[in-house]
Amino acid sequence: MKALVIEDDQDVSSYLLKGLKESDFTVDHADNGKDGMMMAASEEYDIMIVDRMLPGMDGLQIIKTVRATGNTVPVLILSALGDVDDRVEGLRGGGDDYLTKPFSFTELLARIDALVRRRRQTSDTETVLRVADLEMDLLARTVKRSDQRIDVQPREFRLLEYLMRNAGQVVTRTMLLEKVWDYHFDPQTNVIDVHISRLRAKIDKEFDKPLLQTIRGAGYMLREDS
Repeated sequence: MKALVIEDDQDVSSYLLKGLKESDFTVDHADNGKDGMMMAASEEYDIMIVDRMLPGMDGLQIIKTVRATGNTVPVLILSALGDVDDRVEGLRGGGDDYLTKPFSFTELLARIDALVRRRRQTSDTETVLRVADLEMDLLARTVKRSDQRIDVQPREFRLLEYLMRNAGQVVTRTMLLEKVWDYHFDPQTNVIDVHISRLRAKIDKEFDKPLLQTIRGAGYMLREDS
């Protein structure tokens, strides 16, 4: 599993990174809010651990911004602010759980397991994905836009499903290679460009508003243009 830790306290972050890596997590770390927000927007994570009081950008603002893009990644707030009002504010602000400092790593790991398990159970029961007027039925294996049936090939279906599950987020070429093609290396081909071009022609060409965006130098994003 992949975790993002946004924590400016060096002792706490070292403790977290060491423990998570020993528990077989791949971990990214940011020691300020702005860098943490950029990482949260550009990568896909199974869990985010966010301190509330951060330099550059407040932890709650990070969470609210992440949620505003439609990102449902589980977020565990880690903070020295432990009053009831603080915890309520954190949970209402988009956090999924709240753990106060000092904390037990065993408890933190158990809370992470519970959050990830809950998200997987929710994802497993989801059968229809929607982005604007684009709809994908995972059981019937059909794609429609504005109630118009769109024929896609199996690989295009997988590609579109991944983009729809991450709508509003930048999806990098590396992410697509790993999740759609099961490549854990770059084969140095234009396979992604070819499939993106075909998919764009099918879901955007005959419609007024384009959904599949190319983010220059970063990757791709499925979203409704404002």
